[in-house]
Amino acid sequence: MTESAQMSGRVTRVAGLVMEAVGLKLPVGSPCTVPLPNGTLIEAEVVGFQDDRLFLMPQSDVEGIVPGTRVYPFEPPKPPPRVGLMSSIRRSDVHSRQLPVGDELLGRILDGAGRPLDNLGPLHTERSAPLSVRPTNPLERAPIVDILDVGVRAINSILTVGRGQRMGLFAGSGVGKSVLLGMMARYTSADVIVVGLIGERGREVKEFIEQILGPEGLARSVVVAAPADTPPLMRLQGASYATAIAEYFRDQGKNVLLIMDSLTRYAMAQREIALAIGEPPATKGYPPSVFAKLPALVERAGNGDIGGGSITAFYTVLTEGDDQQDPIADAARAILDGHIVLNRTLAEAGHYPAIDIEQSISRAMHSITTMEHQRDMRRLKQLYSRYQRNRDLISVGAYSAGSDPILDQAIQLLPRIEAFLQQGIPERAGVTESLGQLTALFQ
Repeated sequence: MTESAQMSGRVTRVAGLVMEAVGLKLPVGSPCTVPLPNGTLIEAEVVGFQDDRLFLMPQSDVEGIVPGTRVYPFEPPKPPPRVGLMSSIRRSDVHSRQLPVGDELLGRILDGAGRPLDNLGPLHTERSAPLSVRPTNPLERAPIVDILDVGVRAINSILTVGRGQRMGLFAGSGVGKSVLLGMMARYTSADVIVVGLIGERGREVKEFIEQILGPEGLARSVVVAAPADTPPLMRLQGASYATAIAEYFRDQGKNVLLIMDSLTRYAMAQREIALAIGEPPATKGYPPSVFAKLPALVERAGNGDIGGGSITAFYTVLTEGDDQQDPIADAARAILDGHIVLNRTLAEAGHYPAIDIEQSISRAMHSITTMEHQRDMRRLKQLYSRYQRNRDLISVGAYSAGSDPILDQAIQLLPRIEAFLQQGIPERAGVTESLGQLTALFQ
């Protein structure tokens, strides 16, 4: 037994979500174990300290803990060294919990601690990766130069996504967010798909896997599920674990599609932890650490070294009451490479996917598309926007034809534009097909 394993502390206080312990000196982020009198074991993590007191956040319910319960540092076995993966070696000096990664995870469904949820037996992996990593040197990243085919016509043509880009999907409840994610998961050209279901309803986990991914999609996917009923630490850990799995496959030279639903629940989990250990709220109840955690997570996605793999990420952001100025939505827009906004009015009118092309943008589009493509995209957005601004005048018959040539053309083409922007769930629209239909709109 090592010297650190012989050390132990004791629980002195349990208040809400946090346990306080004395007798140990461990850095923030260290995993611990708390054995209970009934023989069960609670895993926890150091999330803060004050003087000689450690603040521990448990991964499960704290029922059964008594005053003076012992706390031990957790030391997992060290993984074998990996040669030839420079990004993995670069991250190995980070003090963090290690969870399993590897090709054996494909087709599996795991929780935030790397435990199988699919009753298919143990993972049998030989590799592990840290949950927290050091920032990547931005000069070592490959630029975004290739178009990623997501199979959705409106995105391929109007909001073209590049391989290695990080996009936000901004939506309220019930506007088709999960359906659009499922379409992209099935139709996107990627070697591996990593899905992080963070803080959502437990019922949606099974529905997403069976109805949206399906057996074919699941075979090339890894699903990490940390539903709303799990402790906030597990929700944070689930998002980091999904990103670590995506990083592993990127280091293998593969093109990864990372889907995280949702970034807002990740921020809410960090808010719960920060408030529990006494951090003061700053912006609408969110402590400052929340806005530091978001870019630390998002920046891990993207392209790897030049000539290596990539992580193209889609993060859903919940806009409560369809408020696009929510602090988390506002922070996410600033750190992502573009945003796709789903509009409730369009969804209520039966327009699916309910993408609001006026409010949506892809920041990498101009560097990966042709001038002709950009010209047609701007023309479609101009016509669509002109019609929307004059919709009330047209509806009451107050507009006279011939007053505005652009509006006249918008009125004439509106049925074709709306049909172009809509797409059925079983329908796949590739990049070449989408661009051909976009050009045909104006001929």
